[in-house]
Amino acid sequence: MKTLIFYSSLFFLTSCVTEKKDNAIDSLSTVTAEEENINLVLDSWHRDAAQANGPAYFEAISEGGIFIGTDATENWEKEDFKKWSQPYFNRGKAWNFTSIDRNVYFSSELDFAWFDELLSTQMKMCRGSGVLEKEHGKWKIKHYVLSMTIPNEIVDSVVSLKSSIEDSVLALY
Repeated sequence: MKTLIFYSSLFFLTSCVTEKKDNAIDSLSTVTAEEENINLVLDSWHRDAAQANGPAYFEAISEGGIFIGTDATENWEKEDFKKWSQPYFNRGKAWNFTSIDRNVYFSSELDFAWFDELLSTQMKMCRGSGVLEKEHGKWKIKHYVLSMTIPNEIVDSVVSLKSSIEDSVLALY
């Protein structure tokens, strides 16, 4: 009897460990697939701007989504951003950003993701960061922030250059 209980217990524990391992592998596969989907969304989004494909570019942004640009005054909801950027798309090329490094992170339910990316742009290196939400099975950009990188060695010079412009913006607050 003790032998039967021992082997039954051993079988049960082994099956639990195997099931847990299988679930971990499935979960890792799902995260990898979702990360690939997000990379595709973001890479396509950047390419659509470079090719002035406005409809596809703005379709990637969630309704009510936010775009924050490099200028202190650039904080737009989707429709305002669309109006502001329309002249750039009309000329046949908006902007050209290529991700050279990207990190993607997920909520436990895999319905939200956030990322940061290092970009090669016409402004040289920039950073992008943002949040995506899965809406009706598709990842949509909810919030995107673009910032220019400034090497530490020249921060004082850059601050000096922008001070007179940004002092007027600071005065508004």
